[in-house]
Amino acid sequence: MFKTDKTPKTYTPGEALQKIAAFCAYQERTQKEVEQKLRSYGLDEDEAGEIIIRLSREKLLDEERFAQAFVRGHYRNKQWGRRRIVQELKQKGISEYCIKSGMKEIDGEEYYQNLLAVLEKKARQEKEKNPRVRRQKISVYLTGKGYEQDLIKMALDEHAAAEAAEDE
Repeated sequence: MFKTDKTPKTYTPGEALQKIAAFCAYQERTQKEVEQKLRSYGLDEDEAGEIIIRLSREKLLDEERFAQAFVRGHYRNKQWGRRRIVQELKQKGISEYCIKSGMKEIDGEEYYQNLLAVLEKKARQEKEKNPRVRRQKISVYLTGKGYEQDLIKMALDEHAAAEAAEDE
């Protein structure tokens, strides 16, 4: 009734090229992702390497473009900080050159405004009454989002000054 044998289907290099081209056309991929997928298709290292070179030549696989799209998406949509984005890109096997190219997508002033917006949202959600504990919790949250400590401190000081001005 049900198939219990889960041996992955193997593909010829031609079939694998068609499948992986569609895989790459759907969204930006890393070379590491594509290589893993090709290996799961039963191709050896040389065949996978040839297909990766061809995909790169045909502009279906471009790690610099991947890094730029990743930075844009995770910075604007998930509101991640620089440190978290760089860490994730390194985990995905992206080169330093491509990471630097991708990080150019982040504008410095907009970055700080984004940090302030994330801080404001978290401050509204935070129920802690003790100001020191509250500040610590917000700081830990922002650090987890990947923002730099010096910017977090500056933003927290600015936020505290604004709250003090509101209370007067």
